Amino acid sequence: MLCSNRPQAGSYNRMNADEYLKLAEVEDGLWYFHSLHGHVRRELRAALGENGDAAFSPRLEKSAAGAPRPQQGKGILDAGCGTGGLIQRMRATAPAVADGPAWKWSGIDFMPLACELARKRCGPEVDIREASITALPFADASFDAVVSADVVCQVDNPGVAAAEFFRVLRPGGIAIVSVPAYMWMWSYHDDSCQTKHRYTRPELAALLGGAGFSVGRLTHLNAIPFPLIWAKRKLFRSADDTSDMKAYPAPIEAAFRAMTAIEHAWLRVAPAWAWGTSVFAVGRKPG
Repeated sequence: MLCSNRPQAGSYNRMNADEYLKLAEVEDGLWYFHSLHGHVRRELRAALGENGDAAFSPRLEKSAAGAPRPQQGKGILDAGCGTGGLIQRMRATAPAVADGPAWKWSGIDFMPLACELARKRCGPEVDIREASITALPFADASFDAVVSADVVCQVDNPGVAAAEFFRVLRPGGIAIVSVPAYMWMWSYHDDSCQTKHRYTRPELAALLGGAGFSVGRLTHLNAIPFPLIWAKRKLFRSADDTSDMKAYPAPIEAAFRAMTAIEHAWLRVAPAWAWGTSVFAVGRKPG
């Protein structure tokens, strides 16, 4: 698991500013975000009107055979949007309807610099607000989906965050949550990302279930690269290591993209991976 360095509590300091600027530089090209955003896209399309198998297809003007046509204006919140990379990628490849985009995005982040960068990247049509995932500045039943990628792990009270996701969702809406896996994988990377907890699948399921969600997809991610990431963080770390969020040589990037492409293919026909560096869950609000 990489991180977006989006602390939801604590002071705003120079280290955080540096990490946000680094995120803005590498997020669009890094294998980790390319893969994670693909998983998010698959689940959004499956829930909001597109066939999940279309996760890596270009913009669709009409739905795949047998899939319901997307409806205009489905509201989606990126809860912990960082510098806006996920919103930008989703908007670039989102389904479309005759009258415009099928999805309407909003985002929040605790850090002022992140919000500033996200507004510049996403433009005025995306509502970006400075807020915490534990106190979302939106009315009840405002969204059809909430996405929170590697942010719940950074708060002291994740149960409050899950309850907030539930509150702002319309009946039948979904929450897509990813978090780092296994406390025994703790490393310099978590210190840099201000992680407070690494999760197991049962823990994430209990967190969402406790807020009222029924949990559907529950899987690990980054299963194939897992041994290499473990080795880097546990065996080959150096005193200069901070986070693993940085640009990599083209052959390494290509190799990791190939490994995660296999994982995506598996999850189109199977429900889960049993191991990996992240835990990924989809919860649905009854209704």
